[in-house]
Amino acid sequence: MTTTNFLGIPVEGDIIKSSRVAQQTLEEFQPLLQAVLDDPTMVEFGWRQATPYFNDGEPCEFSAHGAWFRTDADADVEDTYELEVDYSHPTLGTVSGGEWVDDPAGTGRRIKVGAKYEGPDEARFERCKALHAAIEGGHFYDVLINAFGDHAYVTVRREGIEVEYYEHD
Repeated sequence: MTTTNFLGIPVEGDIIKSSRVAQQTLEEFQPLLQAVLDDPTMVEFGWRQATPYFNDGEPCEFSAHGAWFRTDADADVEDTYELEVDYSHPTLGTVSGGEWVDDPAGTGRRIKVGAKYEGPDEARFERCKALHAAIEGGHFYDVLINAFGDHAYVTVRREGIEVEYYEHD
């Protein structure tokens, strides 16, 4: 049993602390998004965000995932899964080697360190990876759900952002 106070009022009971990461602001998200939007080769990018309806008895918590990036050289790629940057991307490049470690930022994810980049433009790849990490890492979930809602498939283009209902299990 935990005893604490809230605004000077005693609180007693079984308090289950959230494992959710500290949230960051829209102002901190904006430069990451803008860096990708400002790239003249970037056509569009997007992701899916939702709270699961069922999670095998675990809490159903909102998350964003499947961040993808389409450059002008990816016009023929229809499946956005092929445009994700977790490990490689058809035109942005790939990373190889290295080892997996727990993310020191405390996201609960594993990241690869010591990997070698192979591709046409490492800075462009890193800008996309940084936005990918911001979208999927949990630190901006409040920003994302407040801006685009739950159960959303978000597509960002220079001329506007499209939000479609995301149907999932």
